[in-house]
Amino acid sequence: MRIHRDAYLDYMTFRHVERPYFVELFGPLIGLEDEWRAQGATEDEINLTAFGFDYVRPFGVPVNTGMKGGVKEEVLETTADYVILRDRYGRRMKLCKGVATIALPLEYPVCDMDSWLQIKSKYTFSEERFQPDWADAVRKARDEGCMIVAGIPGGFDEPRQLMGEENLCLAFYEQPELIHDMLDTMGETAKRVLDRVSQEVQIDQLSVHEDMAGKTGCLVGPEQIAEFIAPYYHRIWDMLASRDAHIFQQDSDGNMNAVLSAFLDAGLTCMFPMEPAAGNDIVANRKTYGKRLAMLGGIDKHVLRQDKAAIRAELEYKLQPMMREGGMVFGLDHRIPNGTPLDHYRYYVRTAREILGLDPNPEPGWGRMAF
Repeated sequence: MRIHRDAYLDYMTFRHVERPYFVELFGPLIGLEDEWRAQGATEDEINLTAFGFDYVRPFGVPVNTGMKGGVKEEVLETTADYVILRDRYGRRMKLCKGVATIALPLEYPVCDMDSWLQIKSKYTFSEERFQPDWADAVRKARDEGCMIVAGIPGGFDEPRQLMGEENLCLAFYEQPELIHDMLDTMGETAKRVLDRVSQEVQIDQLSVHEDMAGKTGCLVGPEQIAEFIAPYYHRIWDMLASRDAHIFQQDSDGNMNAVLSAFLDAGLTCMFPMEPAAGNDIVANRKTYGKRLAMLGGIDKHVLRQDKAAIRAELEYKLQPMMREGGMVFGLDHRIPNGTPLDHYRYYVRTAREILGLDPNPEPGWGRMAF
């Protein structure tokens, strides 16, 4: 079922709950579609429209708050096992065929202040950051019930793209002036762009992508967030919140438990996908943070490869009444893993709808909620 922006914003800010929302955030991993076809899946099940998931249509404001320009992307080498390509950052990237959808960098453009200064102009403000007729496009989408979303570069993720994880983590200690200059530059540009946008049209959600954690924890701690990332976030979010933006949402995989409080203090209001395998527990988070934290995801994708009793137990715990009071979009915590039997997935959807009190036979249709 398609959700109108007004209903979604009310739900995610705990103002009004008409019913719970049940979604699929991402979709299947590579290879699962073939497994399901062999098990008799229809094409509507393959593309997930058969399951009638809830969705809100996001509309990204057609402006650029991040790197402008960049290097022309090109394929450098292709073998039977992998592809080497050049990405927009100028990095050589390696994509392993058949097992991955994301290419991994083999090199990075920034290692110190001098190398940063060579590309800094790509992050400064210019009029080129606004697409023609951007405001009219936003107004039209809003009139059609879309949620208006603006994005900013990640306070960790964008420097990580430029430096690599190891170099960035060391730079927080060894080159703090470099990180401050990077985030000051990115923050000033994003603020100037979104200041103009938010004076003309309503922004509903600010989104940021970080992916700064693994199974055992976050790559930076609360002190680094408070010193480097929080000022960057506040610079933009405080302005948008004063103009009635409702949601500040972060996408970060991994175990974020140790830094959740620091990010809430930095202005964040919503996180996803809340991976249980990395130690995230949406029920525990709700008990700890209450209405300060809205969430998406949180249902253990790996349980779907166990038995139906395990699936029901997971759903009865995660979908308990306390979690149905708003600010929780229920769905798998990431892509549907290979080895998930089609019958188990059907059971998962059917059982979740039963527990949530949703129509067991919804109209077909699906739109990814992750944005």
